[in-house]
Amino acid sequence: MATLSLRIPDSLHRKIKELASEDGYSMNQFLISAAAEKLASYDTVDYLKERSDRADRAALEKVLAKVPDTAPDEGDELPN
Repeated sequence: MATLSLRIPDSLHRKIKELASEDGYSMNQFLISAAAEKLASYDTVDYLKERSDRADRAALEKVLAKVPDTAPDEGDELPN
């Protein structure tokens, strides 16, 4: 395991410490989790880009055509 020293603004340090404490984590655990979440989001974007490059648009349109054109359920409406 590697060690990394970071210089961060005091206000950010305080907020991270506060949030980590509220969730019952150490700052180290909190930052590792945040970094892992960010990496996962990049991996997801890369995966989706790769899939979209291989996607068959006609097949997608065929599937979407099966979705009925109805009003959304109560509570699922878009905001005004």
